[in-house]
Amino acid sequence: MNNTSGLSGLQGARIALAFSGGLDTSVIASWLQEEFGAEIVTVSGDLGQEKELRGINEKAYQLGAKAAYHVDLKQQFIDDFAFKALKAGALYEGAYPLATALGRPLLAKTLVEVARKEECTVVAHGCTGKGNDQVRFDAGVWALAPDLRVIAPVRHWPFHSREEEIAYCAERGIPVQATKANPYSIDENLWGTSIECGVLEDPTVAPPEDAYQRTVSPEAAPNKPEQVAITFKHGVPVALNDKGMNGVELVRTLNHTAGAHGIGRLDMIENRLVGIKSREIYEAPGASLLHFAHQELERITLDKWTAHAKAKLAEDYADIVYNGLWFSPLRKALDAFVDETQKRVSGTVVVKMYKGTLSILSRTSPFSLYDKALASYTAEDTFDHSAGEGFSKIFALPLKTLAKTEEHPKIPQTLVPSEA
Repeated sequence: MNNTSGLSGLQGARIALAFSGGLDTSVIASWLQEEFGAEIVTVSGDLGQEKELRGINEKAYQLGAKAAYHVDLKQQFIDDFAFKALKAGALYEGAYPLATALGRPLLAKTLVEVARKEECTVVAHGCTGKGNDQVRFDAGVWALAPDLRVIAPVRHWPFHSREEEIAYCAERGIPVQATKANPYSIDENLWGTSIECGVLEDPTVAPPEDAYQRTVSPEAAPNKPEQVAITFKHGVPVALNDKGMNGVELVRTLNHTAGAHGIGRLDMIENRLVGIKSREIYEAPGASLLHFAHQELERITLDKWTAHAKAKLAEDYADIVYNGLWFSPLRKALDAFVDETQKRVSGTVVVKMYKGTLSILSRTSPFSLYDKALASYTAEDTFDHSAGEGFSKIFALPLKTLAKTEEHPKIPQTLVPSEA
């Protein structure tokens, strides 16, 4: 149950609010002023949202904000957050590219910076009490500013459903995109889109097409495949089809190109940080393609032991990001390991896109460990086959020794000859 006592002591407080302009944060901005006479300073971070930030400052002032900040974070987000996760190969539970999870620590950092500038003693966000984002914001703020009070009104206010919030907005003339007929909760940035709520809460129901924001249905994608060449330098994508691009331009281009082919749709039942399972719909056309290409380039440039160790740590890296520990010493330590592995991950990968699928066409690198003369079974073969016998004997020696210690090995009945 909600309990407003968790928001006690806010009378007249100056609060920096992470403001998306969506349903929850619009209600929060209005409600905190009504309930506590608080002064609201809105902080809106531009991570590449294509729709929701239009007129965001104007809306904040209409809601009574004392100050409104709209900060362009796109380049920092891609270079310092998304591409770090890409180099690490971080996919939560082997699938989710962590778009929302990567954006939260940067928004928390920006929230702290504005709070300091505006002399706010409290920061607020619109996360629910059973979501992952509450921890990402809370942990992010406290890692950078342990003295600030962090509140999440949704955890305590009297509204019990999104429908009640929609009604609250209607009564006060607050414009919001969410309606009873379209109740989706959507979070978007350059790295991907997260969609939940509404009919999506039923895992037996296929996602309606109107839930998707930036990809076409694979069935409706072009009948002709398209290929793209992605060039990496030290694990970072730097060019498309031999044209150099900065990270923002590159990801944005791939989002449109891959999205048009139905690439990057994900319907996922995932394990939330708070212990429940949730059904999430994700769209990450550019991120999905880049992860695919990056992994293929690593296959040809990383030695076996490094590749296997990195695959194990990639899972840990993804868990750290998902669980809101971006500013932890462990993430920084793993970055040092990842950066060392990426010194050889340079080259070009050619990928084919076709009706929601990705196929590898080519991979080249000046650091390629693929030696055709060693791999070939033709007359060009230079591998020393005679060394294989000794290698097998040494490798299998523990198993052979173990077998000798079995005094009476059991013979399967199917191998016992029947009596005449």
